[in-house]
Amino acid sequence: MAASSPHDIAPSSVATPDPASARTDRRVLGGILALVLATVLIGTLAPAPHRPAAVAPAADLTCAEWSDGCRVCQRRDAGATCSLPGIACVAGETRCLRRTGG
Repeated sequence: MAASSPHDIAPSSVATPDPASARTDRRVLGGILALVLATVLIGTLAPAPHRPAAVAPAADLTCAEWSDGCRVCQRRDAGATCSLPGIACVAGETRCLRRTGG
């Protein structure tokens, strides 16, 4: 008698997928893909809220650089430019850091 190998599987013992289970799997996969697509589209197309730069020192033309403790703004020829705030920054009072003579 020949020894059987663990890789020998009788054709009758191979499980065939249940059609109802396969349909459910496709629905779940479709739902996940739709959710991911909707999230990406909303993140891409939704306008971000525009927060103006710290403008309190803008009235004082001698203030060349100011900060609220989170971001630093500088007055340039093209207008004010500001750095990005840190992830856990809590803004404080805006104050002038550097003045120009004038």
